[in-house]
Amino acid sequence: MRHILALDQGTTSSRALLFDMDARVCGMAQRELPQHYPQPGRVEHDAARIWTDTLACAREALMRAAVPVDDIAAIGITNQRETVVLWDRATGRPIAPAIVWQDRRTTDICAQLKADGHEEAVRTKTGLVLDPYFSASKIAWLLDHVPGARDRALRGELACGTMDSWLVWQLTGGRTHVIDLSNASRTQLLDIHTGQWDDGLLELFNIPRALLPRVVRSSGVIAETDATLFGRPLPIAGIAGDQQAALYGQGCTSAGLAKNTYGTGCFMLMHTGAQAIESRHGLLTTCAAQTSERIEYALEGSVFVTGALVQWLRDGLGLIAHSGDIEMLAASVPDSGGVTIVPAFTGLGAPHWSPDARGAIYGLTRGSTRAHIARAALEAIALQTLDVMRAMEADAGERLRELRVDGGGTANALLMQMQADLLGCPVRVAPGAETTALGAALLAARGIGADMRTPDDSGRLFEPADRRQDALIEQWRAALHATLDHAQSR
Repeated sequence: MRHILALDQGTTSSRALLFDMDARVCGMAQRELPQHYPQPGRVEHDAARIWTDTLACAREALMRAAVPVDDIAAIGITNQRETVVLWDRATGRPIAPAIVWQDRRTTDICAQLKADGHEEAVRTKTGLVLDPYFSASKIAWLLDHVPGARDRALRGELACGTMDSWLVWQLTGGRTHVIDLSNASRTQLLDIHTGQWDDGLLELFNIPRALLPRVVRSSGVIAETDATLFGRPLPIAGIAGDQQAALYGQGCTSAGLAKNTYGTGCFMLMHTGAQAIESRHGLLTTCAAQTSERIEYALEGSVFVTGALVQWLRDGLGLIAHSGDIEMLAASVPDSGGVTIVPAFTGLGAPHWSPDARGAIYGLTRGSTRAHIARAALEAIALQTLDVMRAMEADAGERLRELRVDGGGTANALLMQMQADLLGCPVRVAPGAETTALGAALLAARGIGADMRTPDDSGRLFEPADRRQDALIEQWRAALHATLDHAQSR
């Protein structure tokens, strides 16, 4: 058994990757996941389709690699976090669309809880701020708005979970209802200091404990797949939310190491070891992937819109034909010509946390071109990351010596150089593109006691080259403050 099957269920696609024990990808399959926007501020997924696509990708990856099922040692799972599914235990079918992490329909619920003075207590237990981003208010909304859901939940007829819970339930034929610690720490229902569901939080959000999965470690044999799916049972031995999986895949497994993933959003995590640092600068405290009895932690800053900004320039404005075209277009001008974009399409995440903020473009003149807008978009991605990093350094009490990066945005060399220049420290791109799936595979290999070699640090390195960034940062600060002021006055 020389291979690990990694299931990578993301916001925009479901994928399966087959790794050998040298951490090389031997086969891959991917299916795009449609996004549904039934109303402004609402984002939904078809959970049933996610399952069928994931299973199809797993079988296709095995076929493409020409690897027999008998050669699969274990399955690892990584997933979009905070997205929630509510399903019927008897049929295994969702009773409503999955509510995606980007969804903002529960803004009023969170605002009321803040007004009632609950935020500090919630933050002390969970490490999270009261924001629609997290799962608890989404679950509460489903129970209150899906006809009969609350009564059925109280009778024990329904199950709820994040995407890892949903996939494990389906993979095991409904025999196993679990969630790993890293995903559980994003629900806003877990006391991250004990690693257990908290009765006070369940009462606050009015969520029955019977709905929730059992919390398990991120590494170790958790369950076995139903034999009918692949011809024989396969152990599920690793699970982690996508960002914690990327942190593990990047080798950031001890205090002080940090990574940033450039995807639909940007997610920066700094491992803090056994210390749960309570952020005073707008960041989150979250659980890292758990590989032993000890709970380990990370500081996290979540930027909601980065890669999605490039997609909007492509699909919404038609400024580029392909996402990759933005680099050449942005490089055709020496600067953004005074244009600044604040991409608060779904509010602002860390370290500002303004769910009511909306996107804005500042500094437009008759001389502004699509090239200036393209460059401003890349600057917005790098500047949002700068804000998170400075907050992280303030919380940790030390400057970052190097940032490890992964995700689709790292293919853009101009963006990576901008990032190094703004941060004033080297930016090292992961040697392989699949750090999130690799993290899941490494956790699964560890879970069965197998030895999977990790890649060396041979990725591209971007050193700071232009330290004259003060004017650009001031321009960004002014635009950001104007956006936040506008949100408060609406």
